[in-house]
Amino acid sequence: MDKSFWTGLAKDAAFAAIVVVVIASLAYLLAGTWPVMVAVESGSMMPHMYRGDVVFIQGASRTDIITHQLGKEINYTSFGDCGDVIVYRPDGNPNVMPIIHRVMYWVDVGEAMPGGVVAPHSGYITKGDHNSGYDQPGLSGPVKPEWVVGVAKARIPYIGYFRLAFGSDVTHIIGSVRRASY
Repeated sequence: MDKSFWTGLAKDAAFAAIVVVVIASLAYLLAGTWPVMVAVESGSMMPHMYRGDVVFIQGASRTDIITHQLGKEINYTSFGDCGDVIVYRPDGNPNVMPIIHRVMYWVDVGEAMPGGVVAPHSGYITKGDHNSGYDQPGLSGPVKPEWVVGVAKARIPYIGYFRLAFGSDVTHIIGSVRRASY
């Protein structure tokens, strides 16, 4: 192979890298969070989200978070039920897989959480639509606003299976789709 082949290949690779960076930057600017989408890993949000769906999220600072409780009062629905669906890091831990669940209500410090446990701090109480119980206090403490990665805005079925099939290795390659579980 001659030098012009390698030069052309290098130019094409550089152009592709620039396009990826521009698209990722625009997505971040529009969404206000990174990642801008997550792959749903479990069936906890059925029938409104399924394993393998990709969900696009918007940064919590760019939108109000409506609880299920308030959603009922103002007739607001998202993904087939009252209230918003959020992606959050349990206990704010960046090393733990994010969870995508519906925001049920807000609890203040010292108030009773599900099961009668006293809330150690203020935050959201969350629950998977398909789950029988709340996330708190078992999976996480009340979700502080700073633990929220984003608010779910749209979903595309099935395309998240690609992300799930390759596990965490693909994250190191493309870095744009994270898994959300529980």
